[in-house]
Amino acid sequence: MNYKIAFKKSVSRDLKKLGKDQAERILKEIEEKLPEKADTFPPLKGKFTGLRKFRVGNYRVIYAIIEGIAIIHRISQPHRCIKNMANRVR
Repeated sequence: MNYKIAFKKSVSRDLKKLGKDQAERILKEIEEKLPEKADTFPPLKGKFTGLRKFRVGNYRVIYAIIEGIAIIHRISQPHRCIKNMANRVR
């Protein structure tokens, strides 16, 4: 299936915290991999059921698939990725 990609507004803050090169690299990986393979990356568990994670280097992209759209919720390093995630998702 070919998924469309959408970003929550809060993701722009995540990208601003990264260097320009790193942000461009992550966005390129998202554009290349998620449209075709969004449903193949591992799902999260517990209170984040329904979300999936996708690794790009040392960063994690957290997203949900809703009606054929992969909605990016967060881009961060793993040790910071889940912190405050509940505020962005629900």
